[in-house]
Amino acid sequence: MKKKLMSVLLAAAMVASMAVGCGSDKKASSDSGDTKKTESTEKKTESNQILFNGSSTLAPVITSIATDFFDTYGTWDAYDSSLPKEDIAIYVSAGGSGQGTKAVIDGTSTFGMVARSVKDEEKEAIKDEKEYQVGIDALTIAVNPENPVTGVLDDLSTEQIVSLFSGKYATWKDLDPSLPDEKVVVITRDINGGAHEVFQKNIMGDTEISSEAIQASSMGELVQDIIDNKYAIGYASFGVANQNAGKVVTLKVNGVEPTKENIIDGSYIIQRPLLIVGSGDPTDVQQAFLDVILGETGQKTVEDMGFIPMK
Repeated sequence: MKKKLMSVLLAAAMVASMAVGCGSDKKASSDSGDTKKTESTEKKTESNQILFNGSSTLAPVITSIATDFFDTYGTWDAYDSSLPKEDIAIYVSAGGSGQGTKAVIDGTSTFGMVARSVKDEEKEAIKDEKEYQVGIDALTIAVNPENPVTGVLDDLSTEQIVSLFSGKYATWKDLDPSLPDEKVVVITRDINGGAHEVFQKNIMGDTEISSEAIQASSMGELVQDIIDNKYAIGYASFGVANQNAGKVVTLKVNGVEPTKENIIDGSYIIQRPLLIVGSGDPTDVQQAFLDVILGETGQKTVEDMGFIPMK
């Protein structure tokens, strides 16, 4: 019963914070986080709880690893007799990569989950910043399987992608005259997401994404929006696209298919690291769970969930 309860708490913690991140009232989300800041910090210093905050792409992975870890051991000392005889308490919340680094800077989270490179200014703001790479992801250019473009083109150039996402191509007919005169529905992550910054840097450059683009609050929501709209196009996480195989179609970029091999060798250009970021050396309890994430068990979960593991 206890193990089931812990699994529910982990899932509930993630769902609850995703719901906060989904809100359109960003001030309300920020205020909610501030009211919990003191409480969260006290919990971290008074106990062996571990708090993760950040990337909506990485959050389900860490949640899955944490749930399995608790279901197997229950208490820290059951995993390692040198650790405290306390219940394993790991909480995961998703608010975007930017929120992840901010939570570490503010001291409201043990670790930040970041689905992009950590910025220089973030590294400077985090005291004794530490990074742990969990895996590799990429952004695929994804469309609905019923989109007529799948029968005409399987490859888009950088210039075509920029034209689609900027609104220069307002309809699919603008991309190819054989396609229907239907509006291109662009789906992106909101500005707090690591995907937003990776896509802007690697594809868009100085060109802004259309103001009419639908901004999803999580990568899961972005992919679902593509599934729900026949004429949608978006940048779907490689891992999340794999989790929804058959429900979305991914296109080549500049002739390169988004495969594991092409992502690893760098020929597929829209890729990103999946990172855990912390401040200072981890405690024994924190290091134990990091070892699980970066070890065989955690890395198998990374792979099973469609991402590219480090081992």
